[in-house]
Amino acid sequence: MMLGLFLLLVLLFAIGTPIAWSMVAAAAVYMTLGPHVPLHGLVQRMVGGIDTFPLLAIPFFILAGNLMNTGGITDRLVDFARALVGHITGGLGHVVVVTNMIMAGMSGSG
Repeated sequence: MMLGLFLLLVLLFAIGTPIAWSMVAAAAVYMTLGPHVPLHGLVQRMVGGIDTFPLLAIPFFILAGNLMNTGGITDRLVDFARALVGHITGGLGHVVVVTNMIMAGMSGSG
């Protein structure tokens, strides 16, 4: 059964079906032909997988990034990091690391 699903997935990839639709099709075939799982149990497991407290922070990090970008803070941070380490060989990588270090310190995720 699993080999058949894998081959179906590869076949759908080969004919140019988008990855998301290929995965949906393979999951639909499995749900139709595989062991019969009650639909409410499947829905409960799907909701339980995304109903975790740490995932709540993701939209707020995106909001904070948009606010910092709109306010121009990110440009100033990159310019500051470029002034610190931009002259070193491979300076772009160093600038990225320093900027991320500063942003991690600001957000408390470091």
